[in-house]
Amino acid sequence: MSSRESLTWVLGAALIAMGLLAGLFYAFACAIVPGLAGADDRTLIDAMQQINEAIENPVFFLTFLGAPALVIAALVMARRSGSREVVRWTVAALVLYGIALLVTGALNIPLNNELADAGDPSRIHDLARVRDDFEGPWVPWNIVRTVASTAAFCALARALFVHARGLERVA
Repeated sequence: MSSRESLTWVLGAALIAMGLLAGLFYAFACAIVPGLAGADDRTLIDAMQQINEAIENPVFFLTFLGAPALVIAALVMARRSGSREVVRWTVAALVLYGIALLVTGALNIPLNNELADAGDPSRIHDLARVRDDFEGPWVPWNIVRTVASTAAFCALARALFVHARGLERVA
């Protein structure tokens, strides 16, 4: 397999991984959190605690950490191939996903941890405060990471398109 074909595969894999993550964050933004918004405080807290626990699994971590690894690999390969436009779009994807990672690590995960630390919802004395402390900041930051990861997906799609267009010219 040539280096150009390898770059095609790595860009494609990065695109798929990024699409899965953008879709996950999007599902939270437009379905899961709005669906729980009408639930009582105890139900929302219990559901989010369970979701936050369930998401910590090998498949999620492989995608969550594999996406940036694949983007970095694609960037290295694109630089070696000399395609400046592919490099630019891949760098844009890396920066945009970096924003999503930063928001997740600095804001969403600490909020998830605080929610877990609140304990069993049946034993929380002020459910409304715990919910507000979690939901108030978590929702807008999830939207930020949704937009950033979706933009990263679009940048990777553009990089793959530009790369494929370059392959056609060579053939």
